[in-house]
Amino acid sequence: MKDSIAVVFVVILFLCAIFTGSSPVGTAQRTSSDWPMFRTDLSHSGVGTGNPVLSAKLLWNNSVGGQIYSSPAVVDGVVYVGSLNGNIYALKADDGSKLWSRTIGQVYCSPAVSGGVVYVGSVNGKLYALNATNGDELWSFSTGSEVDSSPAIANGVIYIGSYDYNVYALNASDGSKLWVFSTLAPIWSSPAVVAGVVYIGSTDNYTYALDASSGAELWNFTNGYPTESSPTIIGNFVYTAYDNGSLYALNVADGAIVWSFATGNIIKSSTAVANGVVYIGSLDQHIYALNASDGAKLWDYPTGGTVYSAPAVVKDVVYVGSADANIYALSASSGTKLWSHTTNGFVESSPAVVNGVVYVGSLDGSIYALTNSVQKSNDFSFIILALAVAVILASIIAFTVLRKRKQVKGKPRFQP
Repeated sequence: MKDSIAVVFVVILFLCAIFTGSSPVGTAQRTSSDWPMFRTDLSHSGVGTGNPVLSAKLLWNNSVGGQIYSSPAVVDGVVYVGSLNGNIYALKADDGSKLWSRTIGQVYCSPAVSGGVVYVGSVNGKLYALNATNGDELWSFSTGSEVDSSPAIANGVIYIGSYDYNVYALNASDGSKLWVFSTLAPIWSSPAVVAGVVYIGSTDNYTYALDASSGAELWNFTNGYPTESSPTIIGNFVYTAYDNGSLYALNVADGAIVWSFATGNIIKSSTAVANGVVYIGSLDQHIYALNASDGAKLWDYPTGGTVYSAPAVVKDVVYVGSADANIYALSASSGTKLWSHTTNGFVESSPAVVNGVVYVGSLDGSIYALTNSVQKSNDFSFIILALAVAVILASIIAFTVLRKRKQVKGKPRFQP
């Protein structure tokens, strides 16, 4: 009988694996990479991998008590995000519970995580390096003014802009300054680093391409307006936006204009580029999808508010926040709304999408985690599973009873 029970147990686990798609021991299967920095990678593509969230339910939300402009970084099952209450937080990605927090001053920028270290800037003018496990400060570097630019880490070097007009390259291990490049105005833009070149915008009206090892200027581009948007570098193009409402595709080699597209208002959002399409938001309350090669408009979607948030793309879904307090999921190919989730404040944070969960902050002071709703087909699968288990149990019980009857029938009626 014990052997029969063991067989039933193994069969049940096997059926669970088939019908629920999970492993026999119930461990979550890793379906996508982490989101370790602003726009997820050094090129600022804004593109994640794994399964998209097609029909959202709230997995959790954590109210930290201060407005969240910061875009989350998600690494090894931990969400890192800053707040205007002066703290940076590390939260468990599966349930939102706090692992640690560290007071460093107001945080607008997105943290970057590399090698067990969290790098994040503060309004107090410092860039901090914190232990990713417990939040202990490893080192800090002081610029001359607030740091709202999100750091980029490449080859052991931290690149960051500051309101003191400068772009810095720092040694990631100790924060020592390697070089500094001076612009003519404060920098909000976050650097992208590709093939030994740093690309960054400034409110002095210029986008710069700098040698990553020396800081030497390679080229610059201006249209006469400030830029707070962060560049995206894909293939031979640099995509960057300006306060006159125009998005530009520049030649990566010399900064020459390849094409431009005008929206109806200022652009503060940064681009996501996936499958030959550029996605960007505008203060004209629209999300745009443009052909990455020539700038032709493919579609636009009107939200109910201005769009500061930069889009994130996973497969055929675009995720973006809006000042109408909503987080939107749109079809990447058509712009059709798949779902929206309402918060209690403007959503200027840019989403991070990891392992089938969308993480995004709101000015209501909460960080939200949204995942796929349970589908009816899953309920049907569990019904089939229950029936299958019942049939197997009934079969084994019947078999066991019959075997015992045969054994009793073959024995003497009375034992000596």
